[in-house]
Order: sequence, then C-alpha cells, then structure tokens
Amino acid sequence: MHSKVVYRAAKALSRIGCATLRFNFRGVGTSDGVFDEGRGEQDDFRAALDAMVERYPGVELWAGGYSFGAFVALTAGVADPRVSALIGIAPPVLEKTGKYDFSAVVRSPKPIFLVHGEADELIPLQDMWRFYGSLEEPKELVVIDAADHVFDGQTSEVGDAVEDLLGDFSVTAPKVEP
Repeated sequence: MHSKVVYRAAKALSRIGCATLRFNFRGVGTSDGVFDEGRGEQDDFRAALDAMVERYPGVELWAGGYSFGAFVALTAGVADPRVSALIGIAPPVLEKTGKYDFSAVVRSPKPIFLVHGEADELIPLQDMWRFYGSLEEPKELVVIDAADHVFDGQTSEVGDAVEDLLGDFSVTAPKVEP
C-alpha cells in the first residue's frame, strides 16, 4: 500500500475518474493474519471488491495490483464476474519457477492492461513478453525503458502509463440519450 508504484497508479486512476482502494494484505503492516501464498490474499482482495461494490453500487470494477499484488488482483479479478478489466504492474510471471498459476488469466476474455520495466531484475522482460503473447485479446502492454522491478526513479512513468492505457477505456457502452 505504501509502495510508490501503487501510489502513482492509484493517483493516475483517480485522475481519470476512478474510485480507488489501496489496502494491505493479511500480515502486512498492521493488518492481522499471516502471509498465505496467495490463497488468503485472494480472500482479502474479494473482501475489498465487496467493500467497493457496497460503497459505489453500479460502478464498473477493475482489478489491479503490483508485483505479488498483481498476481492476486489478476487471478481474483478473472474469477469475479463483477470485475470487467484487469491491470497488472510487474506481475510475477516467471516461466522457470512457475510459482504462481496464471492459467485462468491466460484463458480470460477480460481486457488486460500490463505495465513492466524493461530492466526488471526479478521478472525478466522475456518472461513478460511470453506471458503477454499467451493472453487473449483485448490486451495492452507498456514497457518502461530501463526501469527495474520497483521502477526506481520512474514511478511517475508508471502513473503516466496507467493513465494513458485506461484514460478513455470503458467496458460498458456509453449511454445514448434519446
């Protein structure tokens, strides 16, 4: 929640008119619980979606996250019919380890927007390109030149990328007045 990447992405979404919610997963910061390898964190994400639906009924829901949070957001977002679009910033799509199962994301017809650092030392760009190539359309990927995994010194570019990708995006058709 206190990551500069998450902050910049949330600010960008706010600038384009989205209501945003940043929260800590279980066991992070002062949150109760312990790390659960993604299972419990998906429960946390679903609870956050429930909170957004309660607070903003009828609003279009997008699921987004950064790094491990991107894995959680993408997988929970694919499974939740209320979510209409997915946003992943530096998701851990490591081909060699296969630690995280993105198979449901790969099969999803939901629009997927990705942002990745060209010099990401944890998730090599070639793994991101391979993952991106396996996704269904519609999809978009922005690669930020020379950026590492934490986008050190380039977090404002993450915000710009999110704003550019999603500034005029909507899954629902605009209402036409008679």
